[in-house]
Amino acid sequence: MDRFEAMSVVLAVAEAGSLTAAARHQKMPLATVSRKVSELEAHLRTKLFNRSTRAFVPTEAGLSYIAAAKRILADVSETERAVSGEYTTPRGELSVSTLVALGRLCLQPILSEFLVTFPEVDVHLNLQDRMVNLLEEHIDVALRIGRLADSSMIAVRVGEIHRVVCASAVYLESRGMPKSPEDLATHDCISYPPMQSPSTWRFTRDQTQYVVPVRSRFVASNLESACDAARADLGITEAFSYLLADAINSGQLVPLLQDFQPPPQPVNFVYSPNRFMPAKLRAFLDFAVPRLKERLAVRLNPNLVTR
Repeated sequence: MDRFEAMSVVLAVAEAGSLTAAARHQKMPLATVSRKVSELEAHLRTKLFNRSTRAFVPTEAGLSYIAAAKRILADVSETERAVSGEYTTPRGELSVSTLVALGRLCLQPILSEFLVTFPEVDVHLNLQDRMVNLLEEHIDVALRIGRLADSSMIAVRVGEIHRVVCASAVYLESRGMPKSPEDLATHDCISYPPMQSPSTWRFTRDQTQYVVPVRSRFVASNLESACDAARADLGITEAFSYLLADAINSGQLVPLLQDFQPPPQPVNFVYSPNRFMPAKLRAFLDFAVPRLKERLAVRLNPNLVTR
């Protein structure tokens, strides 16, 4: 019996809660996963899981074994990485995660430079408009917007972004300029549901909340499409400053209702703490942080902002 492989299988079952999910995660046949758990239990002469039709729940002995197995496998992995030079020379695969638009516009150009500078590092860029679990999805570092809920992660601040409501000058000439959130009731809106509901938009001013009904003539599945629709004179949209700064500073889009926007949100690189930081991650942070700070420091021209 391969003891390390058996430990990995037991950990996968404990984390997934079922043999089927563990088999999928380990890319093994279901029968193989079941056999390895049974063989390990026979070897240990103890029951590691309570079985039911819905889930595998660790027994008290199972919990102790799983905790020990995690430490052992982590130490083995760390030793292998140290011997391979991962802590002294930037090499290997670096997994990076962030939001789709933020990644494409701000992070991907930096990654292109990074790959040229560090030829022994390969990058896997995971772009999704959802929060990923770094440990479960094997992500080395994530770029996140907003306040961090998980205090166990290490955060490196790279800047901040603003929410901006805007429309094209052509649209505003034909439909008029909204002066307050209530004025949006007579306008065509472009909504991105994770940011604003297609039927109601929310604003804040002096700790007062405004919830106003809107008519969304266009609903986009990503922020870039919403911004494209605004540039095409379809209506008023809301997006983040890093997406809109160039179009606003060039006069293509006009920012609106800025006095009704919440405070800016922080942007951080986050990663899991470890006794030793892999050289590839340290090299990436040293390379990317100052460049990303410069990109996010682009400001809207205050003379163009309509309150």
